[in-house]
Amino acid sequence: MFNLKTLTTAALLALLAGCVSPPPAHDYTAFKHADPHSVIILPPLNNTPEVIAPYSVMTQMVAPIAESGFYVFPVALVEQTFKGNGLTVASDVHQVPVKKLHDIFGADTALYITIEEYGTSYVVISSETAVTVSASLVDLRSGEQLWQGKARASSAEQQNNSGGGLVGMLVVAAINQIAETVTDKGFEIAAMTSTRLLSSDVYNGLLYGPRSPNYGQPAPSEKKQ
Repeated sequence: MFNLKTLTTAALLALLAGCVSPPPAHDYTAFKHADPHSVIILPPLNNTPEVIAPYSVMTQMVAPIAESGFYVFPVALVEQTFKGNGLTVASDVHQVPVKKLHDIFGADTALYITIEEYGTSYVVISSETAVTVSASLVDLRSGEQLWQGKARASSAEQQNNSGGGLVGMLVVAAINQIAETVTDKGFEIAAMTSTRLLSSDVYNGLLYGPRSPNYGQPAPSEKKQ
């Protein structure tokens, strides 16, 4: 007969097992069939009060996409093109028909981004700068969604507030908040989030593009199937 301790241990083990289980692997069938070579990064929808968030996130997404083997249109040029055509709001840009985007830029795909969290928060005994972003890659030739994902990164992953007791934790949290706000820690965390979301070397990231030496090889999530 199981006692309370045994049942509690079993429940904890089941919970831990559930925590480490990876999410379902992406179906890359449409992505492989489309075989995109180029990407335009559209101005992100910003669901946060931080006005700097779209610029920070958009610029940090260039590197992981390019390093995955795709040509990325210069984000400044893309944004200026939209502004030159009277589109100054991200929500309006996201409503532009895909055929029109393809005609203007000649890109194979567009990355649609939504910023769900950005900035530094202070909660009693902890302070963190976090960035959460969701995105989808859409084929501008067919309008088909080829990939979608979501990722989060936080400065709390790098912090250690174990010493000094409650007062020490409060002081450290306050210092972290001031330092991360003044130095715009969000820019650094946005880079971490972008890599986790888009890199071809991470689980459920983009496929390897034609400029990558790994082009045509299975994605990490496919290897785990």
